[in-house]
Amino acid sequence: MLDLESFRHFDPDHDSEFLAQIPARPGVYLLEPLAPNAQPYIARSADLRRAAHRLLGPPDPQSRRLNLREVIGGIRYRVTGSKFEQLLTLYDQASLHFPKRYRDFMRLRPPALLKVNLRNDYPRCYVTRRLLSDGGLYVGPFPSRRSAASFSESLLDLFKTRRCQIKIRRDPTFPGCIYSEMKMCLAPCFAGCTHEEYSAEVARLVATLTSAGASLEQSLEHEREAASASLDFERAAAVHKKIEKVNGVLRRFPELARPVEQLDAVILQRGGEENSVMVFWIQAGRIAGVFPLRFGELSSEPRSLDAILRAHLEPAAVAAPGPRPMAAPERAEHISLVARWFYSKPREGEIFFRDNTWPYRRIVRACSRVLAAPPPPTPPKAAAPPPPEN
Repeated sequence: MLDLESFRHFDPDHDSEFLAQIPARPGVYLLEPLAPNAQPYIARSADLRRAAHRLLGPPDPQSRRLNLREVIGGIRYRVTGSKFEQLLTLYDQASLHFPKRYRDFMRLRPPALLKVNLRNDYPRCYVTRRLLSDGGLYVGPFPSRRSAASFSESLLDLFKTRRCQIKIRRDPTFPGCIYSEMKMCLAPCFAGCTHEEYSAEVARLVATLTSAGASLEQSLEHEREAASASLDFERAAAVHKKIEKVNGVLRRFPELARPVEQLDAVILQRGGEENSVMVFWIQAGRIAGVFPLRFGELSSEPRSLDAILRAHLEPAAVAAPGPRPMAAPERAEHISLVARWFYSKPREGEIFFRDNTWPYRRIVRACSRVLAAPPPPTPPKAAAPPPPEN
């Protein structure tokens, strides 16, 4: 959890000294009420000092702006170096203090995912926003439900799995649907295929989703090479056209979208401290840890940056092959937060995914780019009031 590590006691009689101690930096703050049963006020701001002045400064009799100076006893805050750190800090504090309404407070929507319901005798692939612990294959997140549905329609054109929502009874008298008429479905509804044939087609679909399309491309390339070797050039040309179609579909597959259990990544963000980078470690879709890299202190560190990153990322993977148990709704919230940052424009920071190993060299080089990026603009200071006329 990202804590609000700084605290300042508020005394209305010494508000000038209080405001001078609050940094004019971006961050998240919490105003602690004097009443023991009252709820705190939590928000984020591009300028903590300006936000404190607006809420705790001397009230303007002619303004209807909210003023809390008479009911607040102190402020807790965290200086943040990026919008992503700000977002996670706000989420952690809201879920801690508002456990029943923090989702509405954060405007959290479940992520758009593709699901293959593997427990069904005849699985199908469809779009969902419900992440359950039901043994299904969940792939995502996508930027929106519409984009997930559009990609799903294009992807399923490459396979012959069913798209209907009916219960399959394998009734030869069933009339079927337009997909079976167009030979785009194996039609298990009227026993148009065996269970083994349908399972093999689902296995191809699952392999394509789990490999980001690599398995489908490789199988088609092998088929094209075999057709060329046997001098069946018409067949090779047809397979080549299918490969081009597959490539066009897979180009729309977002980089972030992958099986949730394989969503392992590292996000680099500028830190709130000077000359520092915050590393956010994502394991199986959940934000598993956050640690800073303070480059001002690393100059005297006997270990290299590569070794420091390994010390944070590798032992947990060795000691515990899987992430700690987490409820599916909480995992969905973490995925939603990551997707909100990843699909934002412009996007600050960098992300690196773990396939077989972590790309440590690329992560180390990216740290210098994150530090070299221009910091967020400082909000303009309020203009001083004009001097009184004589």
